[in-house]
Amino acid sequence: MRALGTEVRNRRWTRLVLAASFPVALTVALAAEMPWAQARGRVIHMAAVEMKGGTQKEKEPYPEAPLPPGAGYIKTPPNPAGRWEVSAYQWSPGTIVVQQGETVTLEIVGVNGDVHPSTIPGLVEPFTVKRGEITRVTFTATKAGLYPIICTKHVPSMQGTLVVLPK
Repeated sequence: MRALGTEVRNRRWTRLVLAASFPVALTVALAAEMPWAQARGRVIHMAAVEMKGGTQKEKEPYPEAPLPPGAGYIKTPPNPAGRWEVSAYQWSPGTIVVQQGETVTLEIVGVNGDVHPSTIPGLVEPFTVKRGEITRVTFTATKAGLYPIICTKHVPSMQGTLVVLPK
């Protein structure tokens, strides 16, 4: 009788272990098929944004001095109601710091602006960030230094800096 009780407990224990292990095994198996679920080293989240501000010309006169050339800065003259605006495209955050030898994935969401053709010269191939989409840029920071992150459409304002610290 005692052996029968032990056998029943062992079967229950085996079922419990299998039941608890199944979700883990399923998750591991599915992760191999889903790129978004795979480990990519360090992930840094960024956004392509447009900072915007405006006022009424009665409160603040419209500045006549031109902004630097390029599509990165936009100044809209007063409308018939007297409202004027200024905007600038930027990366957020504007500075990224990584360690030499580190594998990094930048996950960049496009918030403002339809497209941002971009580059990090000397580190990654050109890439494009689109509004409403996530662009993933994966690289290994092999050489210490400062690398510009440039949207070639919205210069001069949409430039960030990738800092690769030496080992």
